[in-house]
Amino acid sequence: MLVVDDEALARSRLRTLLGDCGQDLVLQVDESSSASDALIALREQACDLVLLDIHMPGMDGLTLAALLRDLPEPPAVVFVTAHAEHALQAFELEALDYLTKPVRLERLQQSLQKAERSIEYRRAGSPQKDHHFLLLQDRGRTERLPVADVLYFKAELKYVTVRTASKAHIHEASLSELEQRFGDQFLRIHRNALVSRRAMRALERHDDAVDGEGWALRLHGVDEALAVSRRQLSAVRAAIAQM
Repeated sequence: MLVVDDEALARSRLRTLLGDCGQDLVLQVDESSSASDALIALREQACDLVLLDIHMPGMDGLTLAALLRDLPEPPAVVFVTAHAEHALQAFELEALDYLTKPVRLERLQQSLQKAERSIEYRRAGSPQKDHHFLLLQDRGRTERLPVADVLYFKAELKYVTVRTASKAHIHEASLSELEQRFGDQFLRIHRNALVSRRAMRALERHDDAVDGEGWALRLHGVDEALAVSRRQLSAVRAAIAQM
């Protein structure tokens, strides 16, 4: 794990909290005082998780997170910042979590649990024991949802909406984690959405606020249409052609 923050006191406080978490992921914690130094270190030696500040002299944390996605083995990223207004940008970069300072121990433990799951999925591919079900937490109750019932996953700030034909669930995960686990069953159609390949019905034009023309995907089982990004348009067309 690498802690990246230009303030020595902030790094020290985070180290203390990590020591109180009692999770295997914090057995080895390194530090970096700048995003540039962190990038050099991570290019030389891969790590599983980066706890990353945003506002730093020189390169900021958002820029570093974007560059880390191009590494052969990109680490999971959790932003730790005093500025809540960057949450949307952070999750567009597929950050695993977004913590605001002062960090509470409970929230840090939750982030580490997410990171441990993400790392496990990445190392093991799609484990057979979890390949057909999604574990959801709802008011203290754990529910096993068959992945075959899911029509789409859509990122909504800190959470992911899991949509079935009858209900929308909230799941604490990142789209990248879900794509790693269920990429054979779901297709990314936008930076914020994965759809069930079996549920795809039709690709159609719709009004786009940017240039007046865009594309949307219709799915069996829901009335709403989901926006398709230009980057993913050819993949969506190919998937529909193969149906």
